[in-house]
Amino acid sequence: MTPTRTDVLGEPYTSETIVLPPDDEGPVVATLVRLPATGTPARGAVLHVHGFADYFFHTEYAEWWAARGYDFYALDLRKYGRSLLAHQTPNFVTDLREYFAELDLAWWRVTERDEHDSVVLSGHSTGGLTVALWANERRPSSLTATVLNSPWFDLKGPAWLRGSAARVTLARVGSRAPKRVIPRTVSGFYGRSLHHQLEGEWDYDLTWKPVDSRPIRVGWLSAIRRGHAELHAGLDLDGPILVLSSSRSHEPTEMSEEVYSTDIVLDVEHIRRWASSVGAHVTSIAIDGAMHDVVLSRPAVRAEAYERIDGWLRAWVETEATTESTPPDASREQHDEGDGAHHHDHRP
Repeated sequence: MTPTRTDVLGEPYTSETIVLPPDDEGPVVATLVRLPATGTPARGAVLHVHGFADYFFHTEYAEWWAARGYDFYALDLRKYGRSLLAHQTPNFVTDLREYFAELDLAWWRVTERDEHDSVVLSGHSTGGLTVALWANERRPSSLTATVLNSPWFDLKGPAWLRGSAARVTLARVGSRAPKRVIPRTVSGFYGRSLHHQLEGEWDYDLTWKPVDSRPIRVGWLSAIRRGHAELHAGLDLDGPILVLSSSRSHEPTEMSEEVYSTDIVLDVEHIRRWASSVGAHVTSIAIDGAMHDVVLSRPAVRAEAYERIDGWLRAWVETEATTESTPPDASREQHDEGDGAHHHDHRP
């Protein structure tokens, strides 16, 4: 086991390398970042996974959890961020289950080595899809709750592109030429809206999270589509699940107000449609003015997001009554028109 070190984010963040079996490109590692809880003893832990063309730099998110009494951990997956090695194809896998190896080892560190028996699993975008698939298969006993921030639940685009025929074709091409790049145009608006040296607020490494994203490769997209199919068939995660998203999607043609106040990466209707496929106890909250990464939205908007996470935690997670209370009628969906919250509880 490798020693911990001061992370690139500076103290009190630490990180450690998780050495993984090599693949066809050579050595493989992942990186686990940790921020200790503000108080002792910690009331629990959070394990967070980033999205595509991304890595963990979300200090405000981590510090919010730490101030609440949670040891916060973030995992930079193989070939992302801190874990990207010089010989590797960035962000590339041909099966999302490849990530299960580092998730297993990170979970062991959090629950066995660091002795946390109550862990909130957190994932953004592609990371939201990945952690949901992992938790559904592994069914870890220490999983208390799951928070998904704009999870990638379906492919954006016309219906034919999301159909089974397109998925079969993609798989066929992906098996022959997995690293073939799929041509696409990236506006760069999202990256520009985030980075403080451009037109945003946040300070992060542009070599790890490029303004123009990363190339989309056939084998990787085929892996994503298999993950989508598994989700659409229905998962059964234990515990309460919170799904956060913006209230609107938009496809901008120029830098505009909508870039800062809508999801310009995913279709939020897909997020809402498939949220109930994750598990039996799902709360969906759509936040007006939110960006794709909800916790990177403008200050007032993300303040609302934290208030909503707080309310959900108090109602469903941070109470002894969580496992003992009588669930809502399984045939009923609770819907509050005023705040964009939908709650589904189909527990027996």
